[in-house]
Amino acid sequence: MANMSLKKNEMPHQDPKVRARNFNEVALGYTPEQAVDEAQRCLGCKNRSCVAGCPVKIDIPEFLAFVAKGEFEEAYNIISRQSSLPAVCGRVCPQESQCESKCVRGIKGEPVAIGRLERFVADYHNANCKELPAKPESNGHKVAVIGSGPAGLTCAGDLAKKGYDVTVFEAFHVAGGVLVYGIPEFRLPKAIVAKEIETLKALGVDIRTNYVVGRTISIDELMKEEGFEAVFIGSGAGLPKFMGIEGENLKGVYSANEFLTRINLMKAYRDDSKTPIYRAKKVAVCGGGNVAMDAARSALRLGAEEVYIVYRRGESELPARAEEVEHAKEEGIIFKLLTNPTRILKGENGMVCGMECVEMTLGEPDASGRRRPVVKEGSEFVLDVDCVIMAIGTSPNPLIKSTTEGLDTERWGGIIADEDGLTSRENVYAGGDAVTGAATVILAMGAGKTAASAIDKKLMNK
Repeated sequence: MANMSLKKNEMPHQDPKVRARNFNEVALGYTPEQAVDEAQRCLGCKNRSCVAGCPVKIDIPEFLAFVAKGEFEEAYNIISRQSSLPAVCGRVCPQESQCESKCVRGIKGEPVAIGRLERFVADYHNANCKELPAKPESNGHKVAVIGSGPAGLTCAGDLAKKGYDVTVFEAFHVAGGVLVYGIPEFRLPKAIVAKEIETLKALGVDIRTNYVVGRTISIDELMKEEGFEAVFIGSGAGLPKFMGIEGENLKGVYSANEFLTRINLMKAYRDDSKTPIYRAKKVAVCGGGNVAMDAARSALRLGAEEVYIVYRRGESELPARAEEVEHAKEEGIIFKLLTNPTRILKGENGMVCGMECVEMTLGEPDASGRRRPVVKEGSEFVLDVDCVIMAIGTSPNPLIKSTTEGLDTERWGGIIADEDGLTSRENVYAGGDAVTGAATVILAMGAGKTAASAIDKKLMNK
């Protein structure tokens, strides 16, 4: 019987005052009873608009129907047909702007909690099914994947399921890309990522870490000397951007990329860490996206007394997920909106001792369609901080471009690829942040899936 409640089942969470001082996962997940009850809110629409909103085209009504009957492993099998990373997507995918935004239950109430149910199903499978998938029979073709982030892992997984001999080349010492170095433990436990990668390895995916393509080996060498018939570039966008203001080279100024990598990948928050990080008392994070929220909330967990989000537009223009903004506020993050930094101040020993800012107002819309921030005259003030984290975006590292002849890129560094992911080089494909610039995990996964399909068609002469 359908559950006609207008509201989703609430997601259990750690208490904000407790979680603000630990790195354990914030959201605790549905119980089986909650999952069944929530899945019964799905009406099983014939037009399946939710599927159209999913970048990897998971058969959402079908998996929800199994959850509604308590058949959780069957639901997992449906999801895993299209997604190589269901436990990841259930946690970090912005469902509210994708599949859930298309749900008809959202017209007169809240949409079905598709993301929470995907997470539940994946967690149920990981906790109860210890059997790994069997490696498919080889089709005799070799493909190289550069980068083990969401785009690369998705492309590798889809090709491995079709029998391809897939090798992933990862620059870091741990596979997972942004999933391990960018997203904090309290949003995405690294054991979850490791479990998803273990499944891909069982399918036959060979992951080689500490392999910097462009230095250790080039794309040309992969194809001409190593015998790879196609290459997928999913190297992400790991080059941080700065504002170009005075004081950005002071001690105590970080890019969000470095700050989060040292915390997430190198475990700098642990007392026994071999790579400790400066534990500031008052921190300003410049930016308003998910990365800014992650950096601010991580700084709080490192022991900061005050943490500010400094963003030049208003709350309605914040690009971060509403859920992440809500969690940050619950934990005590202070939002300094309509505020723009102009200079970082130097104190003793070259350390940050404050940040000059100006207040902003919103004027006419700019080229992006958003109202342009305009400086409010006479509004200068100094924010008392001893650490500044720049979270204003990233761009692709130019290493692959500079070492690959004939690979066309945009002026800002993104690799140019067509709708199938094909670049200007024959049999070289690209997708995810390396093409679009910093975006979401699920969009990167969609690009990896598209490229895998195109590679399969090309190599199998379909």
